[in-house]
Amino acid sequence: MKHNIILIGFMGSGKTCVGEYLAKQLSYGFQDSDQLIEEKTRDSINHIFSRYGEEYFRNLETDLLKEMVPVLEKTVLSTGGGLPIRDENAAILKELGFVVFLKTSKETTINRLQGDSSRPLLQGDELEEKVERMLALRTPIYENTAHDVIVTDGRTVEEITELIMEAYKNIKN
Repeated sequence: MKHNIILIGFMGSGKTCVGEYLAKQLSYGFQDSDQLIEEKTRDSINHIFSRYGEEYFRNLETDLLKEMVPVLEKTVLSTGGGLPIRDENAAILKELGFVVFLKTSKETTINRLQGDSSRPLLQGDELEEKVERMLALRTPIYENTAHDVIVTDGRTVEEITELIMEAYKNIKN
């Protein structure tokens, strides 16, 4: 297994916050797939979704992962919430390293995402229904993709990081 930790999970699960802290603790690099796509396309995720659609964006994610396979090493990668829903992407994630699903309850997710206008799939009304529907679809995919599952509800970034580092150490041995 490559020496990378890949964080997957729903929007608002803490992938970026935990990923940045975890990378510092391990002296690893940190990358965020959404940020990399924005840099590469010189466009925002919201604009890509509205102009070209979700399928186009998912193709960008797949292309990015394929580019990472030969070069990503000693990196914590935070992924977009929908990235693992493609079977091809889930397989590539496992090839890239140790995959951790940051699992967050519907209630915590809604509290974290309320008023966040940066999430194209959650725009408009009925946030709770959208989150519930998407979690029902994505949670089994996250669970099947991950080597380990960490529940984030009621835990600090530091506590989550400790749990990930312990699991990662165990899998490397």
